[in-house]
Formats: sequence, C-alpha cells, structure tokens
Amino acid sequence: MAYLGESIGKLGFGLMRLPQKEDGTIDVEQTKEMVDLFLEAGFTYFDTAWAYAGSEDAIRQALVERYPRESFQLATKNAAWINCKTREEAIAQFDTSLKQTGAGYFDFYLLHNLGEGRTKYFDDFDMWSWVQEKKKEGLIKHVGFSFHSTPEELEEILNKHPEMEFVQLQINYADWENPAVQSKACYEVARKHGKPVVIMEPIKGGMLANPPESVAEVFKKAEPDSSVASWAVRFAASLDGVITVLSGMSNVDQMKDNLSYMKGFQGLNEEQQAVIAKAQEELKKIPLIPCTTCNYCAKVCPKNIGISGSFTAMNLLTLYKDKAFAKHQEEWLVGGHGKAQADQCVKCGKCEEACPQHIKIRENLEKVCEALL
Repeated sequence: MAYLGESIGKLGFGLMRLPQKEDGTIDVEQTKEMVDLFLEAGFTYFDTAWAYAGSEDAIRQALVERYPRESFQLATKNAAWINCKTREEAIAQFDTSLKQTGAGYFDFYLLHNLGEGRTKYFDDFDMWSWVQEKKKEGLIKHVGFSFHSTPEELEEILNKHPEMEFVQLQINYADWENPAVQSKACYEVARKHGKPVVIMEPIKGGMLANPPESVAEVFKKAEPDSSVASWAVRFAASLDGVITVLSGMSNVDQMKDNLSYMKGFQGLNEEQQAVIAKAQEELKKIPLIPCTTCNYCAKVCPKNIGISGSFTAMNLLTLYKDKAFAKHQEEWLVGGHGKAQADQCVKCGKCEEACPQHIKIRENLEKVCEALL
C-alpha cells in the first residue's frame, strides 16, 4: 500500500469551496486556472463529493476533459444518509458521480461522513461489501471513509472493517486537543490501526486564516512573510502517515499562497513546532465554556436540550467572531442532531448537578440564546 503515501504530494485540492460567479454558479474558468497551477507544481490529488453541489461537474470540465486520466488522482464520496431509503438509492450516487465527473473510475472512494447516526445507513445498506465489489471491477482503486465523531466510534468502525485502506479526518492545530473534535485522539486511533490519513479542515473552514489576534501575532512574529493560514496547513502536513492535506481553495490567490509553501515541503522543524505550541497556548487563554462534551447533562435534561452543541457553537463565536458560522454550527449540532434549542431550558438545574466540570449551564444557555437564537 506504499502508493497511498507516495507520489501524490502533501497538498490536496479540496473542491467543496470552488470559486463562484456573481450568480452563485461555479466559476469553471477560474477553476481551470487553479487546476493548471496545482498540476504544474507537481500535486495530483483532487477531492470532490456527490454532495458538493456542482463540484463533480466542474471538475469534469476543469480537469478530466483537459488532462490524461493517469496524470491525477480523483476522490469522491458516497453519502448514503442523505435522502436514501434503499440500498439502490445509495448505490445510485456512485453512478451519478461517474457520469458527472466523466472520470471512468475513482482513485479514492469514500463512504462519506461516518459517525453518530450516519454510520447506520452504510451498515443497513451493506455499502461495505458493495464498495469492495466496485474495487474488484476496477471502478475504485482505494476504499476508505471520512469521519466526524469520537475516537471510540472510530475504533469500533476500524475493528469491524479492517479492509478499509485509509481514513479522512478533521485535523488542525486548534482542534488537536479540542474535546468537541478530538483530532489528536482520532488520528492516533487511525495510526494504531495502520491506516494512512487524508486530512480535511486543516484551516477549519477558513477560520484559521483569520484566528484570534493573539494567535495571529505569534505566527507573524515568527515568520512575518508567511501567511497565517500556511501554519495550519503545514502543521497538518507534518504529521506522520498523512497521504495528503486537503485545502478547500476558493480563488487563484489562495492556490498560489498554498503552492508557495507546500511545493517541496519537508515538514515543520523543531523551532516551528514550538511556534505552533505557543499559538495553541494562546488559544487556551481565551475564556471559553469548559465543556468536554461528556454529555452527562443531556442524560438528565427533561427537555432534551443540545447543551454541548450549544456550547461548542458559543465557543466558536468567542474564538472567531463569525456569527454566521457559529449559528450554522448551532443549527447542525443541536437541531441537526434531534435536540431542542437553548431557549427551551426550564431552569430545573438537573444538568448542573450532573456536570463534572461544574459549569453554570443555565447561565451559559441564556448567553447562547442572546448571542445565537
């Protein structure tokens, strides 16, 4: 399996946030320019998904129809949990992806966004054996999955499915020891099982391009001429066992910046690793709700309020001052997981009795209501 870690380059082109024209459609001509720059620099890994609106069609035009098929690796994903009631509906996503990309086959095919209630769909539809059938047919070269959940659940999946060749994980220096994401712990589980890792969200959806001022100052003092975002990508790319680090680039300038420091990248040295550690310490100084997402509170809440999800969203607002993003996270982590919003709190106090961190939960839920609801 040496191929998985070789000849790809440590930078992957994430195709979820492609440049858009004024009418909201993908700017294919600018995407072509970005593709050309990426390949000229020696990088070859492109990551799309059936669920990324317009992305597979755009990469057909910008890449597949313009370059020899053997000159690049294309990854796409199957989201069986999106509006699929039968195995046939889930499998149909693959045929749609083949048609939209025109790629003929996929170098990397992922079962998309496993974790929590979403894994059940792949189990119920037995997508695990289906992807192996497609691999035997030559329509898939390498099979893996992307994952957003706990290290314990990742351990369970890898124990059940040792045939999976790689795992795609959310990893960045801000989430490395964040109890809500547990990047480090998930990475360590994947490596314990000998699975190479594709890294997603190294810049945390763009937020680490503009981190809190105290964090940005650490990086600017160390390397005045380097972009703050570059530190996030380089941190991820320096980890062992990484196939590639996906960066969701949205314009030519972002592509040029990434290529400027990733071409010939050798990993962060000891001094640079110390800068990352200092930035992480600065992040820890910012006063956040000390929720570890143990969810003991949720077990006793009579209103089924998404307490930990509300607090994660509130902490994101505190850190990055991006209200739209924080509101989106609150909607996903609370309503998207079948929980009630913070404004349903009846102030019974049972949650505070159960909280091992002694958080003033009722008071903080009021702050969530004021800031995000």
